[in-house]
Amino acid sequence: MQLGMIGLGRMGSNMTERLRAGGHEVIGYDANPDVTEVPSLEELVKRLDTSPRVVWVMIPVQFLDATVNQLAGLLSPGDIVIDGGNTHWAEDGPRTDMLAQRGIRFVDCGVSGGIWGPEYGYALMCGGDDADIEHVQPIFDTLKPEGDSGFVHAGGHGAGHFAKMVHNGIEYSIMQAYAEGWELLEKTPMVVDVPAVFDSWREGTVIRSWLLDLIARSLSDDPHLEKLQAYVDDSGEGRWTLDAAIDAAVPMPALAAALFARFASREEESPAMRLVAAMRQQFGGHPVRKADAPPS
Repeated sequence: MQLGMIGLGRMGSNMTERLRAGGHEVIGYDANPDVTEVPSLEELVKRLDTSPRVVWVMIPVQFLDATVNQLAGLLSPGDIVIDGGNTHWAEDGPRTDMLAQRGIRFVDCGVSGGIWGPEYGYALMCGGDDADIEHVQPIFDTLKPEGDSGFVHAGGHGAGHFAKMVHNGIEYSIMQAYAEGWELLEKTPMVVDVPAVFDSWREGTVIRSWLLDLIARSLSDDPHLEKLQAYVDDSGEGRWTLDAAIDAAVPMPALAAALFARFASREEESPAMRLVAAMRQQFGGHPVRKADAPPS
């Protein structure tokens, strides 16, 4: 298929790489003139010569409304906009209605895979109408991992971003559990080689996971994580998941504790947060603060 990719940062550029390797024609636009392939959104839309045109938006949420509003004035009835960013699911309905007034179709798609996506594929959680999902399915089939899993049409508009939000809430909790276990091992004299313990857990245990693989990778480079500050940002999904849990009266104490632990990391040195920072760097390429960096 032919599509436009708006946003050529860590995720957008890597997804473009995988799509092109799969035979798709991708025209990329980014506000950064050093990486963009076309000078403007107008030029991007002009270069798309298939009908309907498909545009995938992969940008930070603070720029999303302005970009989608501009696209609404450039695209034609029948064209499809896919939002693959970490967008709040509650905004998808109004965005769908706004585009529908111009006859433009909308698909929300939560994307997981981080900087490893080009090699292993991306997990995709989509929301929207059946016909729209079916039309862009070749794109999803190329982006997702090989095999039968890795893609879900979760429901109507907003369902994809809602599923991705819950995914990220679970991720917060798992990362915190690993981090607390690491801190306990580090602080007691019983275990003399903590990196070896984490490495041993990667096979045969019930807690083996890709995150555990990434922990072992981090610890092999920095056994005591002395090069990192115990500072971890949160990008919003954990807060949104807790809000949804409160609205639905669903208890989520593990996520709540993990989110509050991230807040605590910004106030004082926390050894466990060094491991959380290391995991985020490994799976998503998120910037980390070096241990010798001056406080902000």
